[in-house]
Amino acid sequence: MKKSTMLVLAVLFTASYGFSQIEGLPPNPEAGKCYVRCVTPDVYETEEKRIMTRPAYKQYEVIPAEYKNVEETIMIKPASKRYVYHPAEYRTVTEEIQIEDPYNEISITPASFAGASERIEIRPQLVKYEYQANFDNCDSVDPRDCMVICAVEYPAEYRNVVTQVLDQAAAINKTQRGGKTITIEKEELVKEAYCEEINIDAEYTTITKRVLVKDEEVREMDVPADYAVETIETLTTKGGVAKWEEIDCELKDYNVLPIFYELGSARLTSDSRSVIDDKLLSLMREKPLIRIEISSHTDSRGSSTSNQALSQRRAESVVSYLINRGIKKSRLVATGYGETRLKNRCADGVDCSEAEHQQNRRTEFRVIGG
Repeated sequence: MKKSTMLVLAVLFTASYGFSQIEGLPPNPEAGKCYVRCVTPDVYETEEKRIMTRPAYKQYEVIPAEYKNVEETIMIKPASKRYVYHPAEYRTVTEEIQIEDPYNEISITPASFAGASERIEIRPQLVKYEYQANFDNCDSVDPRDCMVICAVEYPAEYRNVVTQVLDQAAAINKTQRGGKTITIEKEELVKEAYCEEINIDAEYTTITKRVLVKDEEVREMDVPADYAVETIETLTTKGGVAKWEEIDCELKDYNVLPIFYELGSARLTSDSRSVIDDKLLSLMREKPLIRIEISSHTDSRGSSTSNQALSQRRAESVVSYLINRGIKKSRLVATGYGETRLKNRCADGVDCSEAEHQQNRRTEFRVIGG
């Protein structure tokens, strides 16, 4: 009998030692310590990719022509001689004079663009292990004997980025515009006078002409290309490695988180945020693989539907605060239980004191593994 007992103890010690080695447990566990089974996460590295959404092109601007006004004296009647008794004879002629030079009018056809797109990979294809459990036909008292690990493939993810391409380059066209002339009448001497000779002075007039100083021209400007920055993720370290994380044994059960809310509100007060920093944020930073469930409860006053919704919002407000403080969403679970888990007799219709109702209005947390 004594030999049989020793043999059984030896087998149990050997099996326990072998199981601890396979599962990554400490080989010599100490009494009173607790562990949760965690799985290391995939580690990604974010990278910014610069994409040209519109190419560089040229833009043109027309600079108008410049003129200056010039005064010019024109003889409209030449000098002549007049004779007594025999005057000179004249005839009238016309002459066309240009008073404004023409210029080249420039028109610009701007550049046009066509829509396009570029498909980029924002997350690569990966395969990761996932546990599946079937306890319907499980004969073992250890639930892990009925768990199956499956390699699940997750396809790569892509995103289409809208871009533009140059469809037609800018062009320049010139058309001659402007230019003015006037017609002036002149008298030409047909026949000179004779006999007594009298000198007649010439006659003049002054006209104003617009003289082209600088023709229209084009100023060329380079418009730079436009770019967009897309953030993509690259898998740097493959996760999925099982690891047992030591925790305080009291953390595996629900622990009251001493925070308070305003009546009917899920908004966290500054005092509540300090409690969360002290109780939860420091724990999750110290144990980066564990997951935590945040559960919120109400008393029985009010409808069960509104109490359920309010408790869910309150649990989610704690989760949102921790996410804003840098904790990953995958490590947090928010559960609202409403009035379904009362800690005392104060159900609907039961007359209770305010202190008794206060016991049911609580927020709790527990470690649930990773």
